[in-house]
Amino acid sequence: MNEAQRIGALEAMLFAHAEAVETERLADALRLPTEETRELLLRLQQRYDEGESGLALLRFEPDRWQMTTRPYYGEMVKRILDTRRNAPLSPAALEVLAVIAYNQPVSRSFIEQVRGVDSSSTVTKLLEKGLIEEAGRLDLPGKPVAFQVTDTFLRVFGMGSLQDLPPLHEEAGEPAPVQNEDGTDAPEQLEWK
Repeated sequence: MNEAQRIGALEAMLFAHAEAVETERLADALRLPTEETRELLLRLQQRYDEGESGLALLRFEPDRWQMTTRPYYGEMVKRILDTRRNAPLSPAALEVLAVIAYNQPVSRSFIEQVRGVDSSSTVTKLLEKGLIEEAGRLDLPGKPVAFQVTDTFLRVFGMGSLQDLPPLHEEAGEPAPVQNEDGTDAPEQLEWK
């Protein structure tokens, strides 16, 4: 196979798979080294980006790829598929997602302890939407089910990994260090009383 055929094969596999797939798995299917497959994926991604294609190739950490449609064309895709508009996430669902994303893997009781209210129905709805998934059982009394966010969560919120989550606010009472114009920490100012 020449390079164009290899890239075509990658397109076909990514389209057919529909979910994120590891570079190594694609390389095995192509019978190519992983690094060469990764380079072909980067070329395909660049082709989609430069050609203003309706398709996009997303890369998720640590090394997974998924073919998607560009968000710009989302309304038209929805119309052709004749799908109903998904209801926006409730504030409770966003709270539960934040608790899980920043602390995963977590149990349902941990979520409820942080929120201070029963979160069973919210967790169930997020599981149905595919934004969270079970992540085994925690080594705690009763062996509770642990939850973590999914690749769908990352895609919906436009992240490649959990490292892209915004930082949590500074600890209460600890001001952020003052910085000089060049980005270095400024010396502490003494207060005269």
